[in-house]
Amino acid sequence: MTDGFIKAAAGVPEIALGNPAVNADRMIAMLRDMHAQGVKIAVFTELGITGYTLEDLFLQQALLDAAETALRRVVAATADMDTLVIVGVPVPWDGALYNCAAVINRGRLIGLVPKTHIPTYAEFYEGRRFSPAPRQETVIRYLGQTISLGQGYFRCAELPELVVGVEICEDAWVPFPPSVHLALAGANVICNLSCSNEVIGKAAYRRELVRHLSASQVGAYVYSSAGGGESTTDLVFSGHGMIAENGAMLAEQRWSTGTFITADIDVQKLNADRRRMSTFVSSVSEEYPLLAHFHLDITETKLTRTFPKAPFVPSSRDHLEERCREIIHIQSAGLQQRLKGSHSDHAVIGLSGGLDSTLAYLVTVDAFRQLHYPMENIIALTMPCFGTTSRTKSNAQKMAEALGTSFREVDIHDAVQQHFRDIGHDGVTTDVTYENSQARMRTLILMNTANLHGGLVIGTGDLSELALGWATYNGDHMSMYGVNAGVPKTLVRYLVDYFASVSPEPLRSVLYDVLDTPVSPELLPPEENGEIAQRTEDLVGPYELHDFFLYYFLRCGFSPRKIYRLACLTFDGDYSPETIHKWLQTFLRRFVTQQFKRSCLPDGPKVGSVAVSPRGDWRMPSDAGSYLATLQDF
Repeated sequence: MTDGFIKAAAGVPEIALGNPAVNADRMIAMLRDMHAQGVKIAVFTELGITGYTLEDLFLQQALLDAAETALRRVVAATADMDTLVIVGVPVPWDGALYNCAAVINRGRLIGLVPKTHIPTYAEFYEGRRFSPAPRQETVIRYLGQTISLGQGYFRCAELPELVVGVEICEDAWVPFPPSVHLALAGANVICNLSCSNEVIGKAAYRRELVRHLSASQVGAYVYSSAGGGESTTDLVFSGHGMIAENGAMLAEQRWSTGTFITADIDVQKLNADRRRMSTFVSSVSEEYPLLAHFHLDITETKLTRTFPKAPFVPSSRDHLEERCREIIHIQSAGLQQRLKGSHSDHAVIGLSGGLDSTLAYLVTVDAFRQLHYPMENIIALTMPCFGTTSRTKSNAQKMAEALGTSFREVDIHDAVQQHFRDIGHDGVTTDVTYENSQARMRTLILMNTANLHGGLVIGTGDLSELALGWATYNGDHMSMYGVNAGVPKTLVRYLVDYFASVSPEPLRSVLYDVLDTPVSPELLPPEENGEIAQRTEDLVGPYELHDFFLYYFLRCGFSPRKIYRLACLTFDGDYSPETIHKWLQTFLRRFVTQQFKRSCLPDGPKVGSVAVSPRGDWRMPSDAGSYLATLQDF
């Protein structure tokens, strides 16, 4: 439970129809297996103590008495289990019969939540036997104790950020389900006990329903539907179990009985998402109140959940290609509007032959094609200086030739040397002035060339560089429109790869060579063999780590300690914990201290859920360096 991770389970025991004693035995056995795996929330099926398809047998007192006796055994069996357990049981009271979820914790029944919406249509005829939940919380006697019967939520005493709500089957299918009220009252984990039969297409609809509920409520949804053992007189049940989190399906099973699925829910992340969304307004509800506190030990969840190494990149190849097309369309559409809005039909770009400038150049070409502007109006400038290698310079020229754009070479060696003499630099010491003078000289040439032709300078810097401040202030940091500003480095690589895959020769080979070239600003003289001497990732750290850090720091608001834990788990075997610690420290230091560069960023399109524009997603003071002290405890 540390770091907000809660292991939840959806269990589907085989039902012994009308035999509560056997059903209790099977639940208890499954609960012991769940507890051994560290499950903290265990959800079983609708009316699982008796079975759902008993029809008018629910009106028999003998069955109701046996169900109460069986539930008492399940409650007693949880006394030594550190788990919140939710099982389905029929509960009679004051001449009515309720289809209930019994909420159990450490040997105590702490609440009974009745089904609110009783279906009486098509194959369902529950209204013949069951009453809907009373409008207000009712106190009844059951299992020899006084207990609340009604809708409401349950909060963990030891981890108050964990709040659990319950709804039953049909409740999820109505226009305004109880889970909406529960989520607004603070519940971030909704448990649904169900007995949903199978017909063609229903499983897909049910899956999308669960995903949608978890997304719209910015919560987790644990769904357990009955399977084997239920009557097949007219219906068939598949044992559909699902665990979703904010629109993502974490675990799922169908056509499997006597088993359970588990997933690690991150309630800390869910609460962070809710805090970020100003339209998600929690409220105290008298209709859906706190029913009880439950207790769980604060232990470290042994994570079985995996985290993608590249959270900005889809794992599926099909989805990746679709995502690439969409991102390129967003970048291109943004640039098209800026060109039209500024009444400009020229673009100027510093084409170094590196990864970022290649993507920006390709996006610019796409924008010009869509606008039917002449390709020669794209002016690609290569500006060789002390660190330029023949490989990158050659690739830049080959790209321009393949795509029919203008290409110019402006050698800046003499101009930079003159600048060194002007400011009193010896021209030999390879310090920050040595490097930044080159970057600023290139920007001067780009800006003035754009003025000369009435065009726009297209920025090439990507999201990862902006997060790290890996740009020369008023050098490559500046442009008239930054098409890559919302694209992290790991995704830049996939976008260029996508362009290569759909391009003819010779452009394809050039793009693949760009992908194979080490990432470098090329500001220091090359090695004796002509190879790049200055490799960015040797200096600032691997971009796959920084993009991982960036996603969980900015998108999720995780603490450095939690990010470090997830990174060690995800990159086990790739990087040592010491290496991850080192580069996470670098990321935090640079992110906090380099805000002054982000505070005056040029315009550029947002393409994903993470962005650092000071006009939109990320605003912070440029002089918040002391905040670093709060980030060092990991």
